[in-house]
Amino acid sequence: MSGKQAYTRVFVELGTLPDNTVLTQKYCTYTSGILIIDGKYVKVRGYKQKIPFIYAIDYETHDILFGILAASEDTEAFLECFRILKQLNYPLRVVVADDRSSLPIALKQIYPDIPLQLCQNHYIENIRKLLHIRSETTHQHFFNSLKKHVFDEYSNDEKLNTALHHVLTQRCENMEIRQTIVMEIDRRRTELFTYPTIPNCPKDTNLIELFNSHFNARIKSLKGFKTLLHATLWLNGLLIRRRTKPFTDCSPKFKHLNGKCSLQMSIKKQAHWPEILGLKAPKR
Repeated sequence: MSGKQAYTRVFVELGTLPDNTVLTQKYCTYTSGILIIDGKYVKVRGYKQKIPFIYAIDYETHDILFGILAASEDTEAFLECFRILKQLNYPLRVVVADDRSSLPIALKQIYPDIPLQLCQNHYIENIRKLLHIRSETTHQHFFNSLKKHVFDEYSNDEKLNTALHHVLTQRCENMEIRQTIVMEIDRRRTELFTYPTIPNCPKDTNLIELFNSHFNARIKSLKGFKTLLHATLWLNGLLIRRRTKPFTDCSPKFKHLNGKCSLQMSIKKQAHWPEILGLKAPKR
């Protein structure tokens, strides 16, 4: 068949798939309450710039609860995410995410008592870029001291106070940019160091970054989507495909997931394996 015929056929087939969020609501249950959320940008005709596909993963099962296309990563988009989470009755205990000013505002409105853990990797990388560490040596010793004493060796608030005071007095040398960085870490300490208070909570978004890499490999060959509907259908199919594909190279901490798919890990015990276009139940 021609390219146009194939394109049409693909979207007819994608249209027969269930909605990924409905699939979660109908069949899945979770216990960890550790949610990692991020956005992957895609090109859709009618939008001048790429728009974010925001999706969320349960840390324990690696399962993708939902995904939405939004005009931007603004407060309204994240409000929609957390409203969906409420509808799913997800037992949220902590949100792990990159530093987006709109996300904590939305989280506070829907889940006022739930903490946020900022991804330390991205936060540190932003400091590295701000100080031009990779191309200049001016702030090298300051940055290394900050990373080691403040982030790598963190254990509790008291030691954090000591570490920040050490870096401030020994490495800032009356340089305003360094002092600002240290004071900003102190101001945002709750968001940066929530993870020790939540059992098994990660301090980064590495897990969802791996999913982003997986999605990149499939989106890279696409020039974009003709309509918002086409983008929604294709991305919905991509999420379901990811949820029903067995893991093969999980880290030692999650080696028990290898050979299993995330939907298999999250499905309710009393529920039959969902028949998604003839999908067979995994062998036990």
